[in-house]
Amino acid sequence: MKYVISWHERPAGSAREYEAAQERILGIFKDWKMPASFAIQQFVARVGEFGGYMVVETDKPTDMHYAASVFAAFAFKVEPVIDVMDAVAAETQAIEYRKKNAP
Repeated sequence: MKYVISWHERPAGSAREYEAAQERILGIFKDWKMPASFAIQQFVARVGEFGGYMVVETDKPTDMHYAASVFAAFAFKVEPVIDVMDAVAAETQAIEYRKKNAP
């Protein structure tokens, strides 16, 4: 299954606490390995803030939960997605079904 994962920094207390959290996250990230089940298609950061997006295919949602747990200073949102052409095909099939079965 394909997912879009987005993350934002959680609100921090003081500027020093925010800076310390940022340094800790980068320290953890530099040696961390992505789960083997992740087939990453895009991995980007938002300009001007500490967060970003990843488009990933995986058959192990628990690996996404693991990654989010490692980086607990972020708030994560995980959304299952499908390719547009697959969505169009499903929608076309649904429209045809409605035309035949719902007067």
